[in-house]
Amino acid sequence: MSEFASNARLLKQAVQEGWFIRPIARHRLADGSLDVEGNLEQWNRAMEPFRKTPLWEQTPGWDERDPLQGEPYLVFVPSPAAVPGRPTLLISHGGGFLWRTGCEGPNVAWFFHRMGYNTAILSYRLRPYSRMAALADIQRAVRLLRAEKDRFGIGDAVVTMGFSAGGMLSGNCATHFDNGCLEAEDPVERFSCRPDACVVGYGAMSGVSFPAPFGAAPDPLFGEGEERFYLATEKHVSPASPPFFIWQTLSDDGRHGLCLAKALQDAGVPYELHIFEGVVHGLAMADGQNDLEQQVPHITHWGELCAEWLAMHGLNP
Repeated sequence: MSEFASNARLLKQAVQEGWFIRPIARHRLADGSLDVEGNLEQWNRAMEPFRKTPLWEQTPGWDERDPLQGEPYLVFVPSPAAVPGRPTLLISHGGGFLWRTGCEGPNVAWFFHRMGYNTAILSYRLRPYSRMAALADIQRAVRLLRAEKDRFGIGDAVVTMGFSAGGMLSGNCATHFDNGCLEAEDPVERFSCRPDACVVGYGAMSGVSFPAPFGAAPDPLFGEGEERFYLATEKHVSPASPPFFIWQTLSDDGRHGLCLAKALQDAGVPYELHIFEGVVHGLAMADGQNDLEQQVPHITHWGELCAEWLAMHGLNP
């Protein structure tokens, strides 16, 4: 039996009992500020029983400036069938790089686990660490899954999947990658960090392609200074980029998805784009198990659409 089998049992219990759901009424303190501390404490409590895999023995640049975050790690959940050599979905939650929106991590992982996929839930660095630190974390996670594929019982194929800020991060990983360095002292760094496909759920991709995406600029959500251009996914698509599956609702500016789709089209990269009318940001699986407590039947099938698309690209569970 896999050393990670207990993670699958815990994930089922966590989703059924709502360990990671934080209703929107609890997002803010009495003074109106975001309750970041409460959010991170809830995430840490919920993650406590899971078997975690640190991304590094010692995280580069880590200085415990925010001890509640903890060093970056992933939680690997093997597929129910545990068939060796199959793809893994690396799932990144949202939260504006400020906190961890649990319904976009473990709850999404549970949906795709039930469809037969290996999943890995990423806990990446948040502010005050930079967006570049978060990018280093997801790149490292892709390398690590490949470097330790025998331990995990998986194949080389890794799909980055993210929501909101995690969607931005997944897109960054799919446009900023390398083949690894064969001479690297750290054996993990010898592996490629290019994902085999990228799934972006309502990611605000750009801070530069059109003005004031969220009505206020500059916004550190999109990076600081020169980072803003580097982290605008649609500005760095190339023919070498992997296929993209993009979905969002019109509660976010539709130009986020459209700009990215145009860049992919121009580069000749396969993609699928779904923009659902209306609704809100942060739906995760849109099945009612989200912080908004909203179930939207028109949108709940995005997961099945995504699974069909993955299969079309040979990324079957």
